Amino acid sequence: MSTGPSKWLGRAAAGLRSLAAGPSQPVEAEPLWMNKYAAKRLSAEEAAALVRHGEHVFIGTGCATPRRLVAALEALALPQGDVELVHLLADGAMPHNATGECTSHYRHRCFFVGNDVRAAVRQGQCEYVPLSAARLPQLIANGRMRVDVAMIQVSPPDEFGYVSLGVSVDVIPAAVAKARLVLAEINPAMPRSMGDSALHIDEIDHWVPVPAQLIEHFQPEAQSEVVQAIAGYISSIIDDGSTLQIGLGRFSTAALALLSDRKDLGVHSDVITDAIVPLLEKGVLTGRMKSHHRGKIVASFARGSQRLHALIDRNPLFCFQTLDAVCDPAVLAAQHKLVSLTQAFSVDLTGQVCVDQLAGEFYGGLMSQAEFLQGASRSVGGKAIICLASTTADGQNSQIKLALADGEAAGIARSDVHYVITEYGIAYLFGKSIRERAAALIDLAHPKFRAALLAQAQSKGWLPAEQQLKHLQAYPVGDERRVVLSDERALLLRPAMGTDDVYVRELFHHLSDRDVYTRFFRKVRGLPHRDAQRLCNLNLETEVAFVAVFGPREDPQVVGHACYFVDAATNIAETAFMVHPDWQGKGLGAALQQRLLEHARGRNVQGFVAEILDTNEKMIRLARAGAGDVSLAAEGSVVRVTTMFR
Repeated sequence: MSTGPSKWLGRAAAGLRSLAAGPSQPVEAEPLWMNKYAAKRLSAEEAAALVRHGEHVFIGTGCATPRRLVAALEALALPQGDVELVHLLADGAMPHNATGECTSHYRHRCFFVGNDVRAAVRQGQCEYVPLSAARLPQLIANGRMRVDVAMIQVSPPDEFGYVSLGVSVDVIPAAVAKARLVLAEINPAMPRSMGDSALHIDEIDHWVPVPAQLIEHFQPEAQSEVVQAIAGYISSIIDDGSTLQIGLGRFSTAALALLSDRKDLGVHSDVITDAIVPLLEKGVLTGRMKSHHRGKIVASFARGSQRLHALIDRNPLFCFQTLDAVCDPAVLAAQHKLVSLTQAFSVDLTGQVCVDQLAGEFYGGLMSQAEFLQGASRSVGGKAIICLASTTADGQNSQIKLALADGEAAGIARSDVHYVITEYGIAYLFGKSIRERAAALIDLAHPKFRAALLAQAQSKGWLPAEQQLKHLQAYPVGDERRVVLSDERALLLRPAMGTDDVYVRELFHHLSDRDVYTRFFRKVRGLPHRDAQRLCNLNLETEVAFVAVFGPREDPQVVGHACYFVDAATNIAETAFMVHPDWQGKGLGAALQQRLLEHARGRNVQGFVAEILDTNEKMIRLARAGAGDVSLAAEGSVVRVTTMFR
């Protein structure tokens, strides 16, 4: 059972005197800070009355929002004039009437437009500042963001007179350092977090007792198919040993739930939520591979339930730091395999990302996305991920579009975008041309919008006129396979995508003249865009291709290509293969053939046929090794190998 501040204080004082006295020494007087502390107690109404006209009042963040102090300020019989309330991400600090309108007596300035302040922003009573939260401490310190009064919520003091900022460190130290008046709610339910969260009561001018109850945020119990699909793609590219920046949003929550089979993940994040708790319980979050604060979960604030709060309390596993420390560019870039997850509202075909406007209204905020995206992109093995649903909630509008619309600002520049994920797949844009970006993003759009997007991109000259839409479904991540060759090198066999044309062209130019002739039956000096597209921009039903990829997804090397094309009249598919010379004789051809066979059987294809030059003995042996009834027929210098599946 939680105890009130006065009972807790008495218990701390008695314990301190007992420890100081020892087993046979007289009890010493109470420490001086205790008398000061008791004298600083006020009611919420008395504390709120200390705010002066024209002052700027900083309000604590998230689950540590000092609701009682703010309510007392709103309830003053004579509200102070020209007072502005400043908050990063407040919860319950904004009064509303029955119709949902904001009824605050004051103006507000916020850095994140959550549900608490959307009405006030819409009414013009709250000004949204599009600024990285990581820069806010500096802005407060140099006086460009004025803070006269800081209203915060903290734990009771320990025996040395230190309270804990608990679940909200973020920018509070900067606000406390600058304010002429610091007013604190003392909440016995506030966990004592480890790290840079201690504040001595000498830095608090007055405190107000509040009930032992902390604001809670609960994760959604059920996720839509779209959310689950996006989460699946996100989880598929997170490696063992990665360090995670979690962020707020349904996609990151769902993705973390799919990481229970990973090993030695770490956390270095601006915010943590309940989503980390199951991973902790299963031993996934060891942090052993982290470059900084190895073994610890580093965060600036927590937004979760009592389950998370209890886990944080006095737990040395957690290290809470200020936002500017958490987002230090050098620390982020040096972190091992840093993964950053950012939820967006729209992306245009050049890669510009809107993260703080929805349907023309400000919603969300920049928070620390830019720092984490850039940090992850510079981290060795890191992944900077943007995720969004392909359409608006009603399905009527595409969130992948030719250009960001009016009321959609580019919160993330196209030059900083790496991975983009929707429920239709994964695209990697960094270092890509406008043509390559447009083609990749169209593949991520909902199929009913792809034709219009293709036509728009072609009208701009971003895509060639001969570009066609072939694959109109979600990228089949379930068709990916990992294989290990005879020389123990590991490869990914995955379905070919339209954006693989550049990699297939590179593979072509590594082939010997003989390999080119045996593959195309003629001398070919180049592989034009049209021909490259025919090898990878396929419908993946009757036209199917797999590529063998070596290296990371963001910098792949295609070392093998295999395809089949089904003849509708016979339901037999013609096959063809290309294998990089350095990878021949390692079992790659057999692995590609097995993958084609498995895929074709799953679609009730009756058999394969391959036309092979009679001098190409390796391919003839490979074709004859197919599972089924194999027959050979010589037609001049060509051997026709037919395999009918059993």
